[in-house]
Formats: sequence, C-alpha cells, structure tokens
Amino acid sequence: MRALVVDHSEAGPVRFADVDEPVPSTGEALVEIRHIGLNFGELNYVHQWPAGAVHGHDAAGVVVRAASDGSGPPEGTRVAVGMAPHAWAERVAVGPASLGTVPEGVDLADAAALGIAGVTAFRVLRKRSLLARNVLVTGASGGVGHFAVQLAALAGARVTALVGSPERAAGLRELGADKVLADLAETGDRFDLVLDTVGGPLVARAWSSLAEGGTIHLVGYSSGQETTFPSGALFGFGEPRSIATYGDMTPTGGELTDLLGLMAAGRLSAPVGLRGDWQGVGDAVQALFARKVHGKVVLDVA
Repeated sequence: MRALVVDHSEAGPVRFADVDEPVPSTGEALVEIRHIGLNFGELNYVHQWPAGAVHGHDAAGVVVRAASDGSGPPEGTRVAVGMAPHAWAERVAVGPASLGTVPEGVDLADAAALGIAGVTAFRVLRKRSLLARNVLVTGASGGVGHFAVQLAALAGARVTALVGSPERAAGLRELGADKVLADLAETGDRFDLVLDTVGGPLVARAWSSLAEGGTIHLVGYSSGQETTFPSGALFGFGEPRSIATYGDMTPTGGELTDLLGLMAAGRLSAPVGLRGDWQGVGDAVQALFARKVHGKVVLDVA
C-alpha cells in the first residue's frame, strides 16, 4: 500500500513509498483512510522520527475490519484518528482509545482536521472555568488557534485572538473572538489564561499581561526563537502566576468524541484552510511552512 514516510533528505520532510500492510493486534481496528490532517510540528521537527517510518498522527476514514476482541467500533463506522502513530497511509491499525466515531452530518474531511490541534486546545482550555474570564490565544490563525478561539468562546470567555499580521485576522471574530490584535501592545487587558503556540519573545510579553493567578500554557514554539525575561519580571506579589508546559500524549478518543459532538451540533467548525489531494503533499507542506494557510491542511487520500 502507499504511505507518506519520513524523509530526512533535502527533498523531505515526507515522501511516498510502498509499505507493508498493517497487521492489527486483537485490540486494533483496521481503518481505511480517506483524509489526512497535517500539523506544523510533526513536519517541521521530522528529525525526531526515524527515516522511512510511516508518518503522521491525524486522519479520518472508515473501519474495514473491527478489532477481533470485540472492542471499539464495528465495521463500516466512520472514525476520526487522533494523535495515533503511522496515520498517513491508505490503511492503518488503530486501537479504539485513539478513535472517535464521526456522527452523521459531520464531513470526514472536517473530522480529519481535529486530532492534535483540536484535542490540544480542548485539554488546555478545560483545565479551569473560563466563564467571564479573559483568555488570550496567540497564533490564533493556526490550527490550534482556530479551535481555541471557538472553544474558549463556547465556555463563556472574553477571547482575544493574537495574529502575526492583520492579513491573518480574517474570520476570527466570526468564530467568537471579542478582539483580534496583531500586536499585544494594542491592549492593556490582563489575561487569566494564555494559550501560546508561538513561543519566543512573545511569551515574555504575555507574562507581563498575565493577571494574578493566571497561567500561560505553552503548547508550541512556531517562532523558533528563545524567550528571555527581563530582570525581575518573574518576581511579583499577589496570587501566584504560572507557566505550564504541554505534552499530553494520552489517548484522544474521549476528547475526539466530545469535539465531534460539538461539530454535529453546529457549535464547532473545522478550520480547514487548505484542501487538496495527498499527491500534492509537497506543495501543501511548503504552504504550511510559509504561513500561507489559515487553519489546518487536510488532504484527500486517493
């Protein structure tokens, strides 16, 4: 079967290859993949995976063989695959803990956009009550950012979306952002929670805008820059502020089911900024790296 595998050469980060068919264990379903969802991190940091390995974590498709132990969804079920290994292939063996059942009315391509981006935003934002709280989402025009803006607004937060340029602000107010900024200096607000996907100097600036008792959750570092805090910036009176890292790789099935339910109810939309055939994966990767995509890249598996 065909798959996208890790390529460490200059032609990478991925290439097509013929690979062996997956052999499911007794607790795994065999899923025929219809769409794959690309993420900046797994492509930009491809050196962290061995060359030749089937790459990717997010996809959506149909169960063609249920797990032999009776666990998980039955044959014919439409499913989203989230944060599972080796997902960018024509067929994948997946445990039920990494699958979410796609309800009627939800497009499989939209379900493929969830995965890492949707679950990351969901897990961070549900750590505390957000009702009437000030929430800042950095990198709001990206995949995680689009989901975070919507979910924070659904939870009753006052949402500020921070983007890299005014051109990347389109559509964020419609998703629930109360304010859309291209520069954090444009506001004097204090934030109870910051979901940061950018890293670098922006983290220090967000820290200076953090309310007492507030937390910055670091979920990415797309800037690739270092963070330096001015002398004395980490000292303060009042209720402690904190910086929290994120790296939750536990199974995503429960969160995928919740997110898909919100989609089915019309309360959450998939931020698909680029849709195409997986044969064009090279162009899609370049568009993602060049910051030309607002939201997620979803490719159809021919």
